[in-house]
Amino acid sequence: MIDVVDAATRSRMMAGIRGKDTKPELIVRRYLHQLGFRFRLHVRQLPGAPDLLLPKYRTVIFVHGCFWHQHHGCKYAAKPKSNATFWQNKLAANVERDAKVLAALRADQWRVIVIWECEINEDRLAHLVSQLRDIDALT
Repeated sequence: MIDVVDAATRSRMMAGIRGKDTKPELIVRRYLHQLGFRFRLHVRQLPGAPDLLLPKYRTVIFVHGCFWHQHHGCKYAAKPKSNATFWQNKLAANVERDAKVLAALRADQWRVIVIWECEINEDRLAHLVSQLRDIDALT
């Protein structure tokens, strides 16, 4: 399949995709902050520089884009048809890196929560808060 835009335009479009402060991440941050949770952002000292770090709960939260992190079974995780080999390798490397990061954090006794872009809704966020409050009750 041939791309509908030229290579320079596609390159510019892809370069504009953010890795931090994405809309889904901002929604999660705003929700948690409104409920009184305090957190740090993108702590580079931890594997994978988690999107949110809640030190009080020894918990990290990743807000993953379904396409970039290949959310299994999600309609947003479809692989592009143009330049298929490149995308297959790129996305597989992302998934592999995610697995290593999660394993390293868990081995260091961090609680890890992954929120997928497609799951960001009131019910999922309420469940997240419930998980955090359960952790707080244990400490």
